[in-house]
Amino acid sequence: MKDPTPSILVVDDEFSVRDSLTQWFRKDGLDVQVAASADAALHLLGKRRFDVALIDVKMPGMDGMALQQHAQRIDPGMPVIIITAFASVETAVQALKQGAFDYVTKPIEPEELSHLVQRAVEQRQLKEENIRLRETIDGMAPSLDTIVGNSPPICTVREMIDTVAATDATVLIRGESGTGKELIARAIHARSRRRYFPIIPVNCGGLPDELLESELFGHEMGAFTGARQQRKGRIEMADGGTLFLDEVGAIKPRMQVDLLRVLETREFTRVGGSAVLQSDFRVICATNEDLDQAMAEGRLREDFYYRINVFTIEAPPLRERRGDIPVLAMHFLDRFARQMDKRFTGLNPAAMEGLVRADWPGNVRELSNAIERAAVIGRPPEIRIEDLPTRPQGKTAPDADDSLAGVEKRHIAQVLERTRWNVSQAAEVLGIDRVTVYNKIKKYGLRRA
Repeated sequence: MKDPTPSILVVDDEFSVRDSLTQWFRKDGLDVQVAASADAALHLLGKRRFDVALIDVKMPGMDGMALQQHAQRIDPGMPVIIITAFASVETAVQALKQGAFDYVTKPIEPEELSHLVQRAVEQRQLKEENIRLRETIDGMAPSLDTIVGNSPPICTVREMIDTVAATDATVLIRGESGTGKELIARAIHARSRRRYFPIIPVNCGGLPDELLESELFGHEMGAFTGARQQRKGRIEMADGGTLFLDEVGAIKPRMQVDLLRVLETREFTRVGGSAVLQSDFRVICATNEDLDQAMAEGRLREDFYYRINVFTIEAPPLRERRGDIPVLAMHFLDRFARQMDKRFTGLNPAAMEGLVRADWPGNVRELSNAIERAAVIGRPPEIRIEDLPTRPQGKTAPDADDSLAGVEKRHIAQVLERTRWNVSQAAEVLGIDRVTVYNKIKKYGLRRA
């Protein structure tokens, strides 16, 4: 979409000035409106928006300084450039104190004024773009509403997020794998004053010490073999925002010492460098480990533990919030159905009962995966219990073949029955080609019932 033509309001009681400025700015491609008095200017400002106003100081009736104040009350974001024939310091200072973008003196230099107006227009457009960007971020960022459920444990989590988000306190989120610890971290960040800056996640358990050090602190060119260029670390990238340390219990004691110093001073040095850099960030940590036991075993330093354990949030396992399972199941089904362009109305009673009775050792993540699989292989309008990987009894039949081939054979047979042996449709559901489906039918000796 093409940007609208920038608009300018010229206010001057001299016809020759208005006429000259109109011709200059129209040559620059601007939409120009003129007013011979403050009253006429206020009438125009009440009717439409302008990107910039050019106002003469000396006019009959209301002067330019008073008009500037009225104009900025009508449109606080509009830059105002003051024109004066008297190059007095007092006039210029007063105009700038009142919020003027700049001022020019008569006789006016066309080229100088064109550059000044262009900068004023660009400043306004930049401010408005920033406002739009912030509104977009506010609309897209995770909020408390994305933490689905109304059980007492999850309501407590919401209250704690609301309490700590307004502060810069370090947060430790504890809970089993799959309980949504990162979602909680992102909800805290999204409600904090740092939400317009990034949240930078670091999986501390997925990297050896040397790589974790480089990942956190960054490195200079030539710091080690393969360091062909300077690289910013996650700490530097989190400046202004939030550093999310996932699996924080996996950090080795030596690294804990280095990281503790950074958390206390917000100063660090890149690997292979000597310059001391600074970064203003908030810290949120998450772990599924028992940190008290890790501390007792010497794997976690006490000073580091107390530094990250300022405010603790416990992410409840799914078995402690079974009342949320139906709501979560429908939330995931709605999401996956839209992605797959399928029209599901819900789960039938047997399927929902199976979900509620299952153990879910993988918690919310496992439930999400189960619903996604059901949406892939299920047929609208409802998800049936046969579509779910987890049965109410939670176990496979005693005589079932649990080998990889046995599981594959059962799954292909189920998909074929579900698609009424439409091989093309079965191939699409399984994510393989038709030839492969025929080969599997032959390999496992599958027969249509």
